[in-house]
Amino acid sequence: MSSFRVMRCQPLAREAGSVKKPLNHLLVSAFVYAGLGVASGLFYREFTKLNGFPEGAFTQLGLAHTHLLSLGFFPFLILLGLERAFTFSASRKRFGWFLGLYHAGVILTSAMLIVHGCLTVLGLESSAMISGIAGLGHMAITAAIIVLFLALRTAVRGVERPAAVAA
Repeated sequence: MSSFRVMRCQPLAREAGSVKKPLNHLLVSAFVYAGLGVASGLFYREFTKLNGFPEGAFTQLGLAHTHLLSLGFFPFLILLGLERAFTFSASRKRFGWFLGLYHAGVILTSAMLIVHGCLTVLGLESSAMISGIAGLGHMAITAAIIVLFLALRTAVRGVERPAAVAA
């Protein structure tokens, strides 16, 4: 009877303190974006109700809630697992660039959604500048994702694989 063992990829060894910082940053980021997402949903509901905006009418204000959750909260929870498995923060420069670009992009995009949505609810005219700034936020998110994939590729290539165990 032959037996086999499941081989797991082990991340490169690092000091205990340096592993906690990136994991903690990712966890805190997920928590903050979850709070911002819930708060923006509450703001949307109360602001539209306070200003007598017709229920069911479209405004970008409602999109800020889903953007903060889907681009902020969920990705950082997924990144926690990827960091734990591959320690992609080992390439410090790329990890720093990713965090800076991604946070700036999500915050800028969400802020412009809120500004544009508030103008719609108040019945004011929006300018193309707001859409342009939101576009810059989307570009920053795209650049951050590219940097993230570069860091992940480096980390996955550097994973030590344990030797196969003879039966």
